[in-house]
Amino acid sequence: MSKLKEEYDLFQEEKQRWLSKPMARKYFLNQEERYMHPFRIFGNVWYVGDSWVCVHLIDTGDGLLLLDGGNSGATAMLVNAIWEAGFKPADVKWMVISHGHLDHIGSAMFFKRMFGTKLYLGEPDARDFREHPELSLIQDAGLLYDDVFDVDYEIKDGDLIRFGNTEIQFYLVPGHTHGVISAFFDVSDGNQTLRAGYFGGFGFNTMQKDFLLDIGDTSFETRKIYLDSLAKVRDQKVELFLGNHCVNNRTLEKASMVKNGCKDNPFINNTEWREYLDQKRDEMLRMLADPAQN
Repeated sequence: MSKLKEEYDLFQEEKQRWLSKPMARKYFLNQEERYMHPFRIFGNVWYVGDSWVCVHLIDTGDGLLLLDGGNSGATAMLVNAIWEAGFKPADVKWMVISHGHLDHIGSAMFFKRMFGTKLYLGEPDARDFREHPELSLIQDAGLLYDDVFDVDYEIKDGDLIRFGNTEIQFYLVPGHTHGVISAFFDVSDGNQTLRAGYFGGFGFNTMQKDFLLDIGDTSFETRKIYLDSLAKVRDQKVELFLGNHCVNNRTLEKASMVKNGCKDNPFINNTEWREYLDQKRDEMLRMLADPAQN
């Protein structure tokens, strides 16, 4: 057998091993089926994500900012969405990553290498990239060219950072990962100004019993930290709730309403933020009381 044939066979064996994982097939194959046409949410905020992972574009007047980098393996879709929205990917000066999981860092290194985009990530997740890269779950993507990376700025709790005409208040809200960030900023459209809010990681997949035991959290302290994080930002003024995944704020339903010419902007709501954070609090309390999860 030639060396070339041996390498190909090994590659096929590894690919079949990866394809045997149901989650891998579900989230990392045929991602084009999740493509969404971009649309303006309000003011200078656009949606350029897919039907699963949210990505928001902010036109700061001095370059573009991306909230998140999309799923691993979906970079081409994100680039196309930015073009389709009428912007140039080369103008993306900053990318703020909600947390250090593979479904939110997919395009980060491409944008950094191709366009010089500056990457921002919560300080604890940047540390985990260096010390515990396995927590990024990058191994689940099955892409040999994907890996964790160094960022340009590590976001700290309470940071207030200006990007062009947009000033963003950041807080660390650990739980889903150690370095989840939340972000709050004003968005204007004509003479109307709204406060946008973004919570960078609601998922319970990293708070399941088996996962926590595997990473050494035998007392399940992560769940209590998650509850504290929800309480920390629950009372922030938020009139424009931006999702991290589409399920958080019913992105798909609202996008359909926008497409169909809904008279009132469905993304404007001054109670949705608190209601959703309370929903996640109640779900976590049920997990804490579930004997099967303790």
